[in-house]
Amino acid sequence: MVKESKEGVILQIYVQPKAKRTEIDGIDEWRKRLKVKVKAPPVEGKANKEIVKFFSKLFGAEVLIIRGKTGREKDLLVKGLKVEEVKKKLGL
Repeated sequence: MVKESKEGVILQIYVQPKAKRTEIDGIDEWRKRLKVKVKAPPVEGKANKEIVKFFSKLFGAEVLIIRGKTGREKDLLVKGLKVEEVKKKLGL
């Protein structure tokens, strides 16, 4: 779910688009991913943009989608942070 990498931290998430609001909705134990609800629909990259914006604001760091741009399971790269910092901000 949260892994160290050379450039920062890889965060594995599962996305539910078209929710009432964008928020973290706990952990999907079966998939071993962080559940994230996104207000935007999965059309023309709108949900992806909202995910990047949400996590960039949360961590105060650059966030990139490195895997899963067209699926619900995505891997995000949080640049320049350590695993401990990411876990603390997520409340894990």
